[in-house]
Amino acid sequence: MTTLQDCRALDAQDPLRELRDLFALPEGVIYLDGNSLGALPRATANRVAQAVTREWGDGLIRSWNDAHWFTLPQRAGDKIAQLVGAKPGEVVATDSTSINLYKVLSAALHMAAQDQPGRKRVVSERSNFPTDLYIAQSLCKERGFTLHLVEPEGIEAALASGETAVLMLTHVNYRTGAMHDMAALTAVAQRAGALTVWDLAHSAGAVPVDLHAANADFAIGCGYKYLNGGPGAPAFVWAHPRHTARMDREQLRQPLSGWLGHAAPFQFAPTYRPAPGIARFVCGTPPVLAMAALECGVDVFAGAAAHGGMTALRAKSIALTELFIARVEARCAGLGLALVTPRAARERGSQASFAHVAGYPVMQALIERGVIGDFRAGEPSVAGGAADDSHAGADLLRFGFTPLYTRFVDVWDAAEQLRDVLASSAYRDERFSRRGAVT
Repeated sequence: MTTLQDCRALDAQDPLRELRDLFALPEGVIYLDGNSLGALPRATANRVAQAVTREWGDGLIRSWNDAHWFTLPQRAGDKIAQLVGAKPGEVVATDSTSINLYKVLSAALHMAAQDQPGRKRVVSERSNFPTDLYIAQSLCKERGFTLHLVEPEGIEAALASGETAVLMLTHVNYRTGAMHDMAALTAVAQRAGALTVWDLAHSAGAVPVDLHAANADFAIGCGYKYLNGGPGAPAFVWAHPRHTARMDREQLRQPLSGWLGHAAPFQFAPTYRPAPGIARFVCGTPPVLAMAALECGVDVFAGAAAHGGMTALRAKSIALTELFIARVEARCAGLGLALVTPRAARERGSQASFAHVAGYPVMQALIERGVIGDFRAGEPSVAGGAADDSHAGADLLRFGFTPLYTRFVDVWDAAEQLRDVLASSAYRDERFSRRGAVT
């Protein structure tokens, strides 16, 4: 069994340990919620202040050219591309995850309707993130498709029916941390004649992603989780070049064809002509201050490049999650927890989730002690994990492990605090059950 001294030795030997210094982490806090909101990079405050006081304050409107505001979506997109297996010029940072999903799913449905008009089904996972399902419900209703929800083990059977136009999945499940085999499922979908749309919200910056190697069709992702772009940071969007080339040939537009997605926006033409390639997926004016913060968040990954980049970060992520799972199960045995995250490293992202009937107050008690994870309310069934039926519907305690700044001693201490909260029944204090607007 790993000891506290072992954890200290692991931290001392960690080639990525200096990356922690790039973040402004509060003293006395163990932050295990980077899968929901990434920590603040130290460079961000000064960069945003510069954008406010010098570029906006002094430069005024000249900064669209002089400070290169206009190309921020492409510049940040190229940096994100390096983390997700895309090429320069294939990714733009723009809008929100929900809006970008609407754009790419709309494009996919349009192509499917042209190529295989008899297919009227979009398949997704029942426990997919709700915004993805809501966007899909809206588009399906509008376009005459149906949204078919299945458990993970039912995806291939749903594709084999021959009715599916689009497979829409989140690469890493937000509740359980279960990770799909993107390349394998993309291949199955495409052999069945379906296009794929991947949500990388819980993948980008946390696990290696190679969109080209997987031959994916479309992808979108979040800027404020593992990319550390700040609350509400712009998201990103990618489409395989074969699809943007087709859109170029056929002059296809995405449905939110705003002025900055025009081929020549400053001609101010009264009719829309889509920009070539991925640029057509830009819509309105980029939020410069938020984009400046996002770029700082993505720039942090440059420090990992000399030590193996995403491959090294993934290795550390696996070590952190395996240590946490082992410590929690050893120290909290008999205290009502059940692991719902897959045990096999290849099947999980960079988080560990445990079911507990009192998940909300347990997490609030932990947060008061400086261990910040988060909570997700129970569902009728917990899909994608390893919990048995006796824990169906239980609340989930989610712990996200960001290898850029999480230490092995943090993992040890968090497991000890969790044991104390449960063993002492401290979570039963009434104040921990009072729920805020955000849970």
